[in-house]
Amino acid sequence: MENLKRNIAIVCGGDSSEHDVSLRSAQGLYSFFDKERYNVYVVEVKGQTWQVNFENGDTVPVDRNDFSFEINGKAVVFDYAYITIHGTPGENGIMQGYFELLHIPYSTSGVLVEAMTFNKYVLNNYLRGFGVNVADSILVRRGEEGLLSDAEVARRLGMPCFVKPAADGSSFGVSKVKNPDQLAPALRVAFMESDEVMIEGFMKGTEISIGCYKTRKKSVVFPATEVVTKDEFFDYDAKYNGRVQEITPARLAPETAKRVAEETSRIYDILHCNGIIRIDYIISKDEEGHDKVNMLEINTTPGMTATSFIPQQVRAAGLNISDVLTDIVENQFEA
Repeated sequence: MENLKRNIAIVCGGDSSEHDVSLRSAQGLYSFFDKERYNVYVVEVKGQTWQVNFENGDTVPVDRNDFSFEINGKAVVFDYAYITIHGTPGENGIMQGYFELLHIPYSTSGVLVEAMTFNKYVLNNYLRGFGVNVADSILVRRGEEGLLSDAEVARRLGMPCFVKPAADGSSFGVSKVKNPDQLAPALRVAFMESDEVMIEGFMKGTEISIGCYKTRKKSVVFPATEVVTKDEFFDYDAKYNGRVQEITPARLAPETAKRVAEETSRIYDILHCNGIIRIDYIISKDEEGHDKVNMLEINTTPGMTATSFIPQQVRAAGLNISDVLTDIVENQFEA
């Protein structure tokens, strides 16, 4: 039976600041996958160096011509790629294009959707056209900083506001700006991560995060996680150094929880996503005091360590993470 198992590559690493975070997600995924059903390997990508990392510390290079490697004189060709790179090239369509050329199925959405969800400004303006609530924002490209005055930003977006890389993950380069004097240094920090920066209006409310995946046979929206941090916002330190309280399921009114789940499913379908996505929202209040659901951003390669949001939500839903991963893989092999 050994030779009938599919060979799964957990593709991790990448070229962003979140390289090491991605390696931790890969270890989580490796522990979650059903080894009775699949041969699972961790493939680390960094620049031109692609290698299979074995548990004993050994590594072997990956042949990028056909996405294979050799062990004991025998070639192993991958049947499926589970992409868990946070940032480029796994979250912006580049890696997806490579697998499309090789006709290897992969776990994320397609090239266009990945490129679009990676650019927060493009995504927000696209989804606004479908009636999704998003904050007002301004795009600033490298070299064009002088075209926009601090006063203009403050007049349009108000203070505080957020400055974040438009095309990158959400953990690095993000600043909360409380007065116009802080805009220039915040832009410099963000430009260290991306050539395009988004200045986004501040939305006051409760931050939640919710996962979703669909197959031909089912549509699954997990219970939401409420994010409570004493920091200014949910930054790298809050995410990865324990400076946050994560409450799953989130403390939402039943009607609001239902609306969040429905909106998540709707956005998944609008974008024609594949695999697990995670959408972050801010639940604010409208003028009548009713809950308003505002989309913050979409993560198409969410963290997958044992303590990450998605595994938490899978457990809260009473599901088994191994079964969820099997669902996602097998969905692309079914007739």
